Amino acid sequence: MKTLLIALAMTALAAGVSHAADLGGKLVKVGSDTTSPPMESVDPASGQIVGFDVDVVNAICAKINCQAEFVTTGWDGIFAALDQGSFDLVASGVSITDERKKAMDFSDPYIVNSQAVLMRVADQGISLDDFKSQGKKLSAQANTTDAQVAEGIVGKENVIAYDSFSASVIALKNKDVDGVVINGANAAAYEREFAGELVVAIKDLQSDPLGLVFRKDDANIAAFNEGLKAIKDDGTLDQLIGKYWGLK
Repeated sequence: MKTLLIALAMTALAAGVSHAADLGGKLVKVGSDTTSPPMESVDPASGQIVGFDVDVVNAICAKINCQAEFVTTGWDGIFAALDQGSFDLVASGVSITDERKKAMDFSDPYIVNSQAVLMRVADQGISLDDFKSQGKKLSAQANTTDAQVAEGIVGKENVIAYDSFSASVIALKNKDVDGVVINGANAAAYEREFAGELVVAIKDLQSDPLGLVFRKDDANIAAFNEGLKAIKDDGTLDQLIGKYWGLK
């Protein structure tokens, strides 16, 4: 995915870190909506939470001496749960937006993502202009930048937002909608999962930087930014991007 190349370029901007922060082995709980491979999902064989975000947080913790415990949490309540202290941060492919920054704090960006449109294979010739001009319907997960992008394409009246991404996919398969706006970082995984039925037919829509999310004025943000900078400097972040998306 070409926008992920931006994330690789970001690593070159980081300066060396001479003294890493030390959280003293602290256990940090991490809220995550674990339904979005390869960013985060539950491995059916082991029952463990796995994915890119998991590896990024664990790599940061290795630099700043902390231990991460991931907690599966539904997207619709994840920020409220963070605010109430159910966990210490959120790592769930969260786009950094000005609106969200009013209510929460973010780490520095660790990757750049772009939205795409998942469609039925039989309809993959439908263009973005067709969606705009023919009153076609899109679905997306509620309260996401995906939903905002969908509204920008077809208008709010033609967007059906669901509490979960899986419900959006079911609506597409049932022909209740003509497409699903999807986080581009997850696109290939869903295309493989529904091979022969669904395809990512429109790519590289709005691009957003992703960050880890903290409560306002959290004292640990500086340490996590330092750890993030360290994994950019030593190539760990590049290696993880290569692991999940085949980019180096």
